[in-house]
Amino acid sequence: MTLLTPVATPGTRAEQHATRAAFFLPGFATAAWAPLVPFAKARTGLDEGSLGLVLLCLGAGSLLAMPLAGVLAARHGCRAVMVATVLMVIASLPLLALAPSPWTLGLALFVFGAGVGACDCTMNIHAVMVERDAGRPMMSGFHAFYSIGGAVGAAAMTALLALHLAPWVVCVLAVAVMTVLLAIASPRWRRDKAPADAPVFAIPHGVVLGIGVLCFVAFLAEGAMLDWSAVFLHEVQQVEASRAGLGFMTFAIAMTVTRLVGDGLVARLGRHLAILLGSLVAAAGFGLVTFAPVLPLALVGYALIGLGCANIVPALFSMAGNQKAMPESLAIPAITTLGYAGVLAGPALIGFVAQGSSLVVAFCLVAVALVGIGLAARRLRA
Repeated sequence: MTLLTPVATPGTRAEQHATRAAFFLPGFATAAWAPLVPFAKARTGLDEGSLGLVLLCLGAGSLLAMPLAGVLAARHGCRAVMVATVLMVIASLPLLALAPSPWTLGLALFVFGAGVGACDCTMNIHAVMVERDAGRPMMSGFHAFYSIGGAVGAAAMTALLALHLAPWVVCVLAVAVMTVLLAIASPRWRRDKAPADAPVFAIPHGVVLGIGVLCFVAFLAEGAMLDWSAVFLHEVQQVEASRAGLGFMTFAIAMTVTRLVGDGLVARLGRHLAILLGSLVAAAGFGLVTFAPVLPLALVGYALIGLGCANIVPALFSMAGNQKAMPESLAIPAITTLGYAGVLAGPALIGFVAQGSSLVVAFCLVAVALVGIGLAARRLRA
């Protein structure tokens, strides 16, 4: 269907900027947690296996909240749900720096993950409406602002922790930034509601299920960077805890830059080739991170992971929008939920593998899974 391009008015431009802020906020919050993982591990006395189990709470909160967020957004509008979920994130982030035991850390991670996951789901619904009104592609640009939030959050937290500020103080500063941005952006968020009888969820099948499985693996790889990059640098490569966030920061910056030019790259290469090349580059990055003898070379590996992973998920969502097995309005939410299951299972799986063997083996297995994405995506042409 061809869309007419409307004239951009001050109102629509403000709404588009507010949508970018909606993507920035959960990206910033999620990245703010990554450099805190080594501190939380040491404070609660967890080993790798136990840490992986506790990290499962973050993914569980996200996965359980996402379908509910879709229902609530349809019934009450995106603005109400996004405001509520961002406030959940703001309230729980400082608790991640203060939780004294594995149980309290797991509870805080569950609330934090529920807020981030519900906001992730709702912001994409919001973005679809804003993009439709604009009459031109904007989704990659919106997702780039999620990555920008991640890069800013990781850089700011790493820099402040390197100044030897207490983790809870750094979290309070992050919360202050998020509160100001929420106050500025939320008045421009949409209040549209779906018809009362509109379907809001469907179990994926056929090619949609295949795309969802690939999204699962892609999100697993991204989750590995979020939850294990700092631990890997600190414990395997002996980087001090205050600098261990450099890995995720490098990954996030590389992903941000690549997503900003991602639409043009995918248009020239085609979705399937872009996924194949991206998966190979990301797998090579995991290999370099795993076996690099010095920190600068390891950081090159983290950059390659960000570069390779950047356009895999957007390209998979584009494939979902073009398939005919299920209506797009049902396929996209189903794939989103299945993909985010990778965030649920990934950190725990990596923790269990690390407990049974090592983090090196766990990262190598992620690299192999990434190669599988590229090879399998070409079989989904039909």
